[in-house]
Amino acid sequence: MLRHARAEGHAGNAKAGNNPACAAVTVLLRTAYEAAASYAGVSASGRAPAPGALSFEISGYSPETVERLRGVGDFLSIGLSGVEREYPGIVELTIESDGRDLHAT
Repeated sequence: MLRHARAEGHAGNAKAGNNPACAAVTVLLRTAYEAAASYAGVSASGRAPAPGALSFEISGYSPETVERLRGVGDFLSIGLSGVEREYPGIVELTIESDGRDLHAT
């Protein structure tokens, strides 16, 4: 189940804000966070401390939300894997632990 995700850095040589790989990763992470945080019974917190850095953590959830959080994790994993395939060598995806904790650079 999705517990946390983190992205850091800007992809490739494009000027910040002009790289489709970086934009795709940002949109996927923000969407996953906003979806998870909207579920009743879920405690989530996110940070974007600097340009190119974005993370979130699920610190609590009710038993009723487990399957929904799995779905969000699947969405994020599939989406980030697609971006990594589309931009090889620019986006690196690492999946840790139980297969749902994600890190993209």
